[in-house]
Amino acid sequence: MIQPGHLFFIGDRAYHPRVNATDDHELLRRWQAGDQAAGAELFRRYYPAVLRFFRSKVGAQAPDLVQRCFLGCLEARERIREGANFRSFLFGVARNILLMHFRGTRRDRERLDFTERSAADLGASPVTLLGKDHEAQLLLQALRSIPLEYQIVLELYYWEGLNSREIADMDGTPEATIRTRLRRAKLRLEKRLQEMASTPELARETTTNLESWAEKLRGQLDGSE
Repeated sequence: MIQPGHLFFIGDRAYHPRVNATDDHELLRRWQAGDQAAGAELFRRYYPAVLRFFRSKVGAQAPDLVQRCFLGCLEARERIREGANFRSFLFGVARNILLMHFRGTRRDRERLDFTERSAADLGASPVTLLGKDHEAQLLLQALRSIPLEYQIVLELYYWEGLNSREIADMDGTPEATIRTRLRRAKLRLEKRLQEMASTPELARETTTNLESWAEKLRGQLDGSE
């Protein structure tokens, strides 16, 4: 993970992040004006979230996709419109990188429907959690077994705190569509939890306390290798 005061690299460029309380809009404005340190601060600020986004879906391949995501942002920074939500833009790039990654591993890449195919269906590498919580492990397995687009919206909503408007802004999807997708995603997840749990009590505990277990899973993914 990027630590304050340590150099890190995006492609062949080295950056030296600094910590401050400047908001995303100001950092983006300065970055687009040529301030490389402002761009480095944006990358530092969102590195853990982007790594988590990929880690829950592709396991050990996550760091490579993080690099590709930040390179994509670097190349597209001049096209980010004034006043745009940088976080939505960043996760939009991350989503595109993820879908391209899965398409690149399949012969049927043109026919892939990510509202039907899950990370598990697509052969994603497993993720090992450091903790021993059965609920957290169950939740991760269930998330990876529902359609990928559903996994994405649930994680952005529960882990990253994006609302339906911010998720919709990622790729221009209507907000009403995202709200519908969130409802369907939660129903799919609850069904998978019930099917995969070793006991009805485990399924009920995980489903009833979904937000708290999602938060615990997020923390365990941050510490996994």
